Amino acid sequence: MTDATGVTEATETKGTPGATGATSERTAVADAAAVRRSGIPYPVVLVLLAALLAVAATFGIAAGSISVPADQVWGILLHRVHPSLAEPTWAPVRETIVIDVRLPRVLLSGVVGAGLAVSGMALQALVRNPLADPMLLGVSSGASVGAVLVLVFNVTLFGVFSLPLAAFLGALAALVAVYFLARSGGQMTTVRLVLAGVATAEVLSALASFLVVTSNDPHKTQSALRWMLGGLAGTTWTVVWIPVGAVLLGTAVLLGVSRPLNLLLAGEEAAVALGLDVHRFRAALFTLVAVMIGTIVAVSGQIGFVGLIMPHVVRLVVGADHRRALPAAALLGAAFLIAADLAARTVMSPEEIPVGILTALVGGPFFLWLMRRRSA
Repeated sequence: MTDATGVTEATETKGTPGATGATSERTAVADAAAVRRSGIPYPVVLVLLAALLAVAATFGIAAGSISVPADQVWGILLHRVHPSLAEPTWAPVRETIVIDVRLPRVLLSGVVGAGLAVSGMALQALVRNPLADPMLLGVSSGASVGAVLVLVFNVTLFGVFSLPLAAFLGALAALVAVYFLARSGGQMTTVRLVLAGVATAEVLSALASFLVVTSNDPHKTQSALRWMLGGLAGTTWTVVWIPVGAVLLGTAVLLGVSRPLNLLLAGEEAAVALGLDVHRFRAALFTLVAVMIGTIVAVSGQIGFVGLIMPHVVRLVVGADHRRALPAAALLGAAFLIAADLAARTVMSPEEIPVGILTALVGGPFFLWLMRRRSA
């Protein structure tokens, strides 16, 4: 039977141990390679997704209260790379807007979108649940508690890093709680992991809400609520580099363990037959993904549905093999969140909509359509 990810589950083979292992290996490799293709060659898909990302980034930088023509956007960027690549034909204020205001925000949007997409894809393989997403672990809720504490009590101990640091520490505390709650007898099962994550997320979300509603300062309450709804306003170069490094490193590690992730999709029995220590591998990857999510949420707030929807879209196009799917998911997630952030700050200009609201409005109906399409 083929599951929702497009990968056929491994079948149990009876016989001698040697025959079982060999057959399991062949079955696992075949299952991991089973894909649902769109008919478009994979290199072409990557080129198209890269072009989509470039277009989204260009419009994200160009659009705003002061619009900058697309050719000037690229001229400014090329001039910053090397002055000989483009002659300045623009006002200095436009260069300031592009380089210091919009470029860091667009870059962070792309990094957050890519990180959420690859994290969601990895989680869906780790727990073998197509409904898994980064919010499942309770890490986002832990980050919310840390951020709300800083906003409500006006903590400025570490200056501009106070909120991201508190959010990351909250995410790390939630990770530790879920990790120990999910372990039983030295092992971590999928069911216990999901239950521990959901329970921890509910408790921490309630705690964050309690801190917000009991605050006596309406301005602090509004700031906390907007952060909990997700947003990238006020992004500066100072806060960009840490999530950039975390997402690049995390994605590289996930690409390096693509084969074990494929084996987990094919079934735990097949993975064990091929010598994979499933429990240790799952614990290590769970920690890696949680650290990535914690770093992302610390600078962007809670942005839902990106890590849930993007993996499904990518599997429809390139299949379930993580060697192909992870790069495609990173590109698509980055382009999607840049476009969503652009809409969030332009649809009701000069007011800005929290980007988490837009991703939910787009992701919810799409996911319902996807469920109906798969059940048809």
